[in-house]
Amino acid sequence: MRTWPLPALLTWALAWALALALRAAQAPLWASLMLPTALGVCATWLPFVASTTWRRVFVAAGFPMSVMALGQGAGLPGWLWLAPLALLLLAYPVHAWRDAPVFPTPRGALEDLPAHAPLAASAAADHAAPRILDAGCGMGDALVELHKAYPQARIEGIEWSWLWRIVAALRCPWATVRQGDMWAQSWADFELVYLFQRPETMPRAMAKARAEMRPGCWLVSLEFEAVDERGIAWKPHARLSLQGSRPIWVYRIG
Repeated sequence: MRTWPLPALLTWALAWALALALRAAQAPLWASLMLPTALGVCATWLPFVASTTWRRVFVAAGFPMSVMALGQGAGLPGWLWLAPLALLLLAYPVHAWRDAPVFPTPRGALEDLPAHAPLAASAAADHAAPRILDAGCGMGDALVELHKAYPQARIEGIEWSWLWRIVAALRCPWATVRQGDMWAQSWADFELVYLFQRPETMPRAMAKARAEMRPGCWLVSLEFEAVDERGIAWKPHARLSLQGSRPIWVYRIG
């Protein structure tokens, strides 16, 4: 990962390059300002550009703040600058701030998961294939990797952001992707639940898994190990780690 704030500086430079190119092409003033601003906002969705909420704010605000400081935005209504903020809130709504930011599951990270967390066909007649839930599926990267690892399973995802829900559904037409609260969604019918959370929300995730999931089912966590309310770590069934990637913790319920 490049040293911060180099990714922010590069993003701001790209935004200004786009703005100057649009002005040279005699594009309307609103396009010359709003499109580079949108570029900065979209760049915040890349984990190597901004990995925290405040860094996203700095990256997204860099170009419009510099424009206003230089007096280049004269003639535009003030409310127009709220459009990028609205886009950012659509992608990362306030309700989801307590959960982890969008972080894509690395490619190939789950290819060895079936060897450590095998799935059997469900006993229910109408659910012959095992069901897997990506709790907080974001843009669908983990859905893709779970489908590769378990091609026989029914892959499902739930995501609070309407924008990411649409993106994930378009990327993964073979998966069932719903918009909603992952904490309100029952995990009782799933043989495996995959998630990427913050350390402080892992006790809640583990408590939910133990309360709702059947014995023998699996909870898989990207990067953060499961702990209880006292901060004591649960013993994992396995820990997967690819070179240069975040660890993946595998827990067997019960």
